[in-house]
Amino acid sequence: MRYLPFMLKSALRNVRRFVLTVLSVAVSLFMFCTLMTVLSELERENPSEVAHLRLVVRRATSLADPLPEGYRAKLAAVPGVRLVTPLTWFGGLYIDDRNFFANFASEPATLLAVFPESTTGPAQFEAFQRDRTGALVGRGLAEQFGWKVGDRVTLLGTIYPVDMELTIRALYDNDLDDRGFFFHRDYLEEALGRPGRVGTFWLLAEAPHQLPRIAETVDAMFRNTDAETKTETERAFQLSFVAMLGNVKSLIVSICTMVVLTILLVTANTIAMTIRERAREIAVLKTLGFRRRTILAMLIGEAVGIAVAGGLVGSLGARVLYQAVDLSKLLQGFFPLFEVTLQTICLALLIAAAIGVLSAGIPAWRAARIPVAEALRRVG
Repeated sequence: MRYLPFMLKSALRNVRRFVLTVLSVAVSLFMFCTLMTVLSELERENPSEVAHLRLVVRRATSLADPLPEGYRAKLAAVPGVRLVTPLTWFGGLYIDDRNFFANFASEPATLLAVFPESTTGPAQFEAFQRDRTGALVGRGLAEQFGWKVGDRVTLLGTIYPVDMELTIRALYDNDLDDRGFFFHRDYLEEALGRPGRVGTFWLLAEAPHQLPRIAETVDAMFRNTDAETKTETERAFQLSFVAMLGNVKSLIVSICTMVVLTILLVTANTIAMTIRERAREIAVLKTLGFRRRTILAMLIGEAVGIAVAGGLVGSLGARVLYQAVDLSKLLQGFFPLFEVTLQTICLALLIAAAIGVLSAGIPAWRAARIPVAEALRRVG
């Protein structure tokens, strides 16, 4: 610690170079934190215990193909199934295609029983159940558009050739995602002429260990029918959407690797130039009795300090920025939460320290071993 003031003074001898180096590391690790946060958000699991009791039943051929609503009674009769609720993706737009959000035709009586992590006031929920044209809206979505209970909202049909004239009757809260929009499936069925079709059925099991048996029983029940099913856990259902995007994880890891290698090359070049310019200073330190290992440690420590400073600016800057800016509005609710975790920050700082060591390692080792006379001749 006694050499810390000297190292700090050496690092700040060229303020412009110090600032540019810190900023280059900061920008690169800001990008790194952003990409790692995208990856963690894609893989984020619902923390609710009830989520581990839910199964999704969909058409085996494609999610776009609906299931007969008559399947519901058979699903409810499967041993171990506590509740069944239908959900149909409506995919409607509000005013124009810039206002896109998740909206579903649902059954109010069982919706919140299967998804208890979403909560609303009893009076509001009762009003939603009574009104055939009523809607249950996430509080975050309502705040985004300035909606309140009693407002009229029209969803323009895209998948279905009908527009839904709806009245907001209840707002719900959800710590993970409060940007959903739910209305009565019966209202949609009536508007479509009652085709009797459901997008997905969500099952609530009595215990987690029953999920594999229930999934196998359901798929076997409808095998060799006109509408075969694929039953999977909620987590598997969510990951299937990530799989549709391709091998995103490998792509993000590849980009992060290139970012780290690029900043390593830039920092290594800067540190090497700095150490080379200080050959006379290093020679003077040797004449004053400083050992090689002490000089080596000081040079590497200085480089690590600069890199870690950039890492702190980049990683903490990313965390503060994404906390201050509500990205869910810009991303149309695709990432309900976009939080740079402490694990990502620690990883970024570890990478910054490694960049400092790797950047200064060889130049510092060479500088520490150079003879005093040679160092003085190199400068003068």
